[in-house]
Amino acid sequence: MSKYLVIVESPTKARTIFALLGKDYEIISSMGHIVDLPSKRLSVDVDEGFKPHYRVIPGKEKILTQLKKKAKNKEIIYLATDPDREGEAISWHIKAKLPQDSKTFYRVIFHEITREALRDAFANPGTLNTNKVNAQIARRVLDRIVGYLLSPLLWRKVVRGLSAGRVQSVALKFIVEREKEIQRFIPKTTYRIEAQFKAGQDVFTAKLERYREDKAVFETKDEAEKCIEEIKSAAFCVKEVTKKQTLRRPLPPHTTSLLQQDGFNKFRFSSQKTMLIAQRLYEGADIKDTRVGLITYMRTDSFSVAPKAKKEVKGFIKKTFGQEYLPEKEYRFKEKKGAQAAHEAIRPTSVQREPTNIKDFLATDEAKLYELIWRRFVASFMREALFENTKVILSSQSAEFIAEGKRMVFEGYLKVLGRTEEEKVLPLLAKGDEPILLDCQVVEQTTKPPPRFNDASLVRLLEEKGIGRPSTYAPTISTLFIRNYARREKSVFFPTELGIKVSDLLVEHFPEVMNEDFTALMEERLDAVEEGNLEWQKILEEFYPSFKKQIDKAKEVIQKEVQFVDKTCPQCNNPLVIKWSRKGRFLSCSNFPQCRYAESITTDIQCPDCKEGKLIERRNKRGQFFYGCTRFPQCHYTSRTLPNNDTKEETQR
Repeated sequence: MSKYLVIVESPTKARTIFALLGKDYEIISSMGHIVDLPSKRLSVDVDEGFKPHYRVIPGKEKILTQLKKKAKNKEIIYLATDPDREGEAISWHIKAKLPQDSKTFYRVIFHEITREALRDAFANPGTLNTNKVNAQIARRVLDRIVGYLLSPLLWRKVVRGLSAGRVQSVALKFIVEREKEIQRFIPKTTYRIEAQFKAGQDVFTAKLERYREDKAVFETKDEAEKCIEEIKSAAFCVKEVTKKQTLRRPLPPHTTSLLQQDGFNKFRFSSQKTMLIAQRLYEGADIKDTRVGLITYMRTDSFSVAPKAKKEVKGFIKKTFGQEYLPEKEYRFKEKKGAQAAHEAIRPTSVQREPTNIKDFLATDEAKLYELIWRRFVASFMREALFENTKVILSSQSAEFIAEGKRMVFEGYLKVLGRTEEEKVLPLLAKGDEPILLDCQVVEQTTKPPPRFNDASLVRLLEEKGIGRPSTYAPTISTLFIRNYARREKSVFFPTELGIKVSDLLVEHFPEVMNEDFTALMEERLDAVEEGNLEWQKILEEFYPSFKKQIDKAKEVIQKEVQFVDKTCPQCNNPLVIKWSRKGRFLSCSNFPQCRYAESITTDIQCPDCKEGKLIERRNKRGQFFYGCTRFPQCHYTSRTLPNNDTKEETQR
């Protein structure tokens, strides 16, 4: 019979830990949180120090019963949930629900699931960190108050069932503001000149930098072509040749934010997919009949690396690539303010598990992400890449061209990461040489609007602004799609009409909550609670009174809009009005609920297939957006975009 009980959140994690600890330990999973605030009421006693009223999550009663049963005959219980606020809170709630009679509870913390890490953790157990628990309580209560009081206002103005959130709504604001910026953007076209020169047998390209003492940017194509006519007959000589060597440092190992950005940029993984795969790598896989965690804990904002891992990776680099690939001293990567130094960066648990040796034991996407983590970690301890940059200035009486070249002198860390750009080698030129001008072309340059957000760029912005923490990025973005506030098309984010309406409403009536500086300040205050420098109730005491005043004022001002259209109900002849659902706008009878007639709002674009119906915005069961024909099911035409039109002008049928 097992002597000890170990409680974790995940069945996969439980399986890996059991394989490493042995039969003296019985491992059981809580399947995440076992208690939470009930969803259908505020469940926070505002007048009693913002006391939260938790209850067992529906469906978790059997799990709690099993936990109590397993704990009954165990004198020592180890709480081994994840090493962050959520993990600490899960353990705290579990302990509170289990019988306390003559039992000893220990908190064990490890950042990788390996035999050595577990041995050290269980040899040096600790107690629950109440500061971490309090920080999680503060976040949960704060988000509950914001969401619970804001959401009914959205119901009153738009449609019942919508939600707002402290972090989620700011992320939506970024997407909406970017879309409006794109719509306002006016492109500008300018023209520049490129030329091909010949020196000996070598041909190279240069750009016109100066023309008649002015910067060579032309407002019209005619101006550029006139310039070409003048310089075609000119004689050019090399005015100056400069060579400069530059060092390029490797990037730091992954944090949560950097991993999500890299996962998207390399593989087009969504933030949520990246984190799900990383979770599986952390919790363990069977490698050659041995079950072990493959990476360290994947929710972190720190670049710290354990001394043992540093020693191992340096030895690996020296043995595999040679002493010359090791830097003279370790790099110091600048961490963001408030980074959790107790956590490590995301790294392989052993650098000896090279990606090529274990890929056959992993799913395809797991192998991809593991290799990404492994290569970046190894590269972060390798020597800089050395490049030689060459700049050549070629001049005539009225014009000056610049040619630039780059060649690699020493590949350094790029030996592992690979090169992302080609070398551009110029012929050997010296001051006074006279290369021959072969040809000139006009190059059109049109300014582009700022790009729409994707998983990588939105996560980067959230981190730069200090909004949310490593564990919140993926669920925040996922919620925007679940609520139909945004949609993903070709990897970029578009706000829906519903999302724009919700964001505009919140910005108008709750500018403080929607201000990214305020949201970032809240994160700093939560960090102060975790560090033991602030009582968690203090955050709510400072925030709630002014927020409640804004809510009360908005209740007086906000009324649901009634937008009539120039069309009557075909069933009762009353006017039709525009209404909102969580899927968007539609037409409804103004005599609702007596008359329940409703119809969709279509575009004015004809179906390119049947030539009879109009295109209408639809969504499938998974919430994915597309356009379909109004004559469905007679016509099955669908498209992700409107034909020959990037926007839709909606009219009534």
